Amino acid sequence: MMNKKQMRLRRARKTRAKIAELKMVRLCINRTGLHIYAQIISPCGSRVLASASSLDSDLKASLPNGGNVAAAALVGKLVAERAKKAGIEEVAFDRSGFKYHGRIKALAEAAREGGLRF
Repeated sequence: MMNKKQMRLRRARKTRAKIAELKMVRLCINRTGLHIYAQIISPCGSRVLASASSLDSDLKASLPNGGNVAAAALVGKLVAERAKKAGIEEVAFDRSGFKYHGRIKALAEAAREGGLRF
């Protein structure tokens, strides 16, 4: 019997295998109860090209809570901005096996509004 975390990681493995096959830059997301993190990772998977999280010093001051939809939207906007600065326009969305709703959806939509295509 698999637990919730093992099931999520199994879903994540399939997505990552497909993205590796496509050889695309990926926007990888992780969420915890308190915070949300986003990284843009190179196609080889060894370098982080841009990142943002609800722990960033410039976001933390304006956020009373890092674990809500508003925080996720700000992180999405920030990661898109940093990706643009690094010259990245198109990414593959890696939601790490999390369901596409709530905070994950808010981050994705904010990143799209910020100019990332996926």
